Amino acid sequence: MQKIKGMTFYDKPWYNSYRSMMDRCYREKAHNYPLYGGRGIKVCDEWHYIDVFADWVERSGYEAGLTLDRIDPNGDYTPDNCRWATRKQQANNRTNTVRVTIDGVTKTLSEWADFVGISRSTINNRYCDGVRGVMLLHRAEDTKFKEGYNRYGNSRHYDDYAPTIIPADKEGET
Repeated sequence: MQKIKGMTFYDKPWYNSYRSMMDRCYREKAHNYPLYGGRGIKVCDEWHYIDVFADWVERSGYEAGLTLDRIDPNGDYTPDNCRWATRKQQANNRTNTVRVTIDGVTKTLSEWADFVGISRSTINNRYCDGVRGVMLLHRAEDTKFKEGYNRYGNSRHYDDYAPTIIPADKEGET
C-alpha cells in the first residue's frame, strides 16, 4: 500500500474494507486468504493505490454501514465487479448460497423466506430435510393436508396439496 504525504485514510469509515480486501487477497497468513488470494482472486492494479480507491469510493455511492461486495463472487476486485452492499445482500451473493427455482423464478432461500413471509430457518430446515419445490414455501395456516401427508414423500404428491404461495399483492414480482 502506498503512503501519500499529507493524507491519511485510517479515519475513513471504508478503510477497514480496503485493508481487509488487500489482506485476504495478498497476506498468506490471513485467516481467509485460502478463500480469496488462495483461489487466485486479486485486486486490480489501480486499487493498489489507496487514493485511486478513495476516488472510486466517492463515485460508487458508499454509505456508512455498507460493505465491499464483489458482484461475481469468483471475480477479482475491480471497479466493474464491486459495489457497496448490506450484509444481507452479501450473504445472498456467496459462492455457497443455495438458490432454488420455483415456477421459473430463482431466489436464494433467504429471499424466498422474505418473499413468502416465513422464517429463513424454516425454509432452510425444510431444504435440509429434502423438501423441494413449492412445499418449501408453504405456511402452516395456508395448508390443509389430507390424512397421510408425509413431508419426506415423493414431491408429485405435494403438488396435489400445494397452496398458492404468491400473495395477490406480490403477483408479478420476481
